[in-house]
Amino acid sequence: MAEYDVVVIGTGTAGQTAAYELNARGLKVAVVEKSDKPGGICALAGCQAKKWFYEGVELIAKSHHLKGNGILSVPQYAWADFMQAKNKFTNAVPDNTLKGFEKASIDVFSGAARFLDEKTLGVDARSISARFFLIASGAHPMTLPIEGIEHAITSDRFLELPSLPDRFVFIGGGFIAFEFAHFVARLGDGPSRQTTILEAASRPLGPFDAEMVSLLMDASKAEGINVLTGVQISAIERVGSEFRVKTGDGDVYSADIVVNSAGRIADIDGLDLDRAGIDHGRRGILVNATMQTNQPHIYAAGDCTATIQLARVADSEAMVAASAILGKIDKTALPEMDYSAVPAILFTYPQYAMVGYTEDALKRETIPYKKSFGKNLSWPTYRRIGMSHAAYKILIGNNGKFLGAHILSDNASGIINSIRLAMLNRLSVETFYRQSIMSPYPSRESDLPYMLKPLV
Repeated sequence: MAEYDVVVIGTGTAGQTAAYELNARGLKVAVVEKSDKPGGICALAGCQAKKWFYEGVELIAKSHHLKGNGILSVPQYAWADFMQAKNKFTNAVPDNTLKGFEKASIDVFSGAARFLDEKTLGVDARSISARFFLIASGAHPMTLPIEGIEHAITSDRFLELPSLPDRFVFIGGGFIAFEFAHFVARLGDGPSRQTTILEAASRPLGPFDAEMVSLLMDASKAEGINVLTGVQISAIERVGSEFRVKTGDGDVYSADIVVNSAGRIADIDGLDLDRAGIDHGRRGILVNATMQTNQPHIYAAGDCTATIQLARVADSEAMVAASAILGKIDKTALPEMDYSAVPAILFTYPQYAMVGYTEDALKRETIPYKKSFGKNLSWPTYRRIGMSHAAYKILIGNNGKFLGAHILSDNASGIINSIRLAMLNRLSVETFYRQSIMSPYPSRESDLPYMLKPLV
């Protein structure tokens, strides 16, 4: 039986982060991967992969907005070339992942991991024991209880489409639906392009601020994206070369491609967690602030946990878990995860980025707050690029500290990260306002003083 200090299950961003950190501190580490393409969803079919399309889509979107402001024609695009560039990157990920482990002398076991008991892991016919285990098995697309759901493709397959047909229906109104719908709409070649998002809830993008989501829906509608809420889908049928999505109300939406964009759930079903006595629920493995499960020597990080499914959160959780394992060995203080300033971003156009509380959450928790809000901004920043749907919302407490921020912009990521750092450093809005006045001008970040001024 192979024995290690730590065995990591999964080679995605969380698994790699923890494995390398533990290995660098002198522990004997092994990783287990069931996929024949190691490297994780983020690199292969998620955040990294989609950005190969987004960069081109953003350029085309901005060019559309700049027509009449000096741009005479919108650039042509070739979906096949986007795909080729993306594949050049993703095809190298599995081999590079394995080479990295080999260079670091981290052993790799290929096969499906399952717990035989709380101290032993089975990988096919092999048994592995370890002082500590870290589960970083990631997530997989959610299966919906809809008749004919097998006709819908997942986000993974969307990023492998050889071409873009004219009619798309996205089932579910979350990250995947909005980002990919904007891809499709922005790359449309005329009025034949039809893009529809069907959401069962009363509004899409539930974790985001309702008012800001409404503004994003306005921006989406202006690009020909039809967002429908309160839709209960009864079936998906294939008729010839097209698909028909039927609703409980008797409506039918025809499409060339139907995308199951309902999101991902923790990939833990095959791990036999009950044999190891590991607590888990519908959302994933239950962990404490040090990423420790109810079994003191077993940790979990990333999308397989009942926390927040974002790549950088996974990295942070993996670092906390690795530090906690080292702390157990060295008898030092254990670190804890801090989820108070987790940024999230939708790579639509405009982008929507948020950090901290939504306004509705503050109301639910009866937390006193003040806000600065602006929509359809006509600042020179946005007039220069022809963007008419830029908006912001800044939320602070009675003590002048940031509670949350929401940005619709073409550089929402940069603005929200500046505010995130202010939150992490416990800066007051007045201090951050004065520090922001000297932001490089003119830039998106140099608009921060205008957003903050009403709160000072």
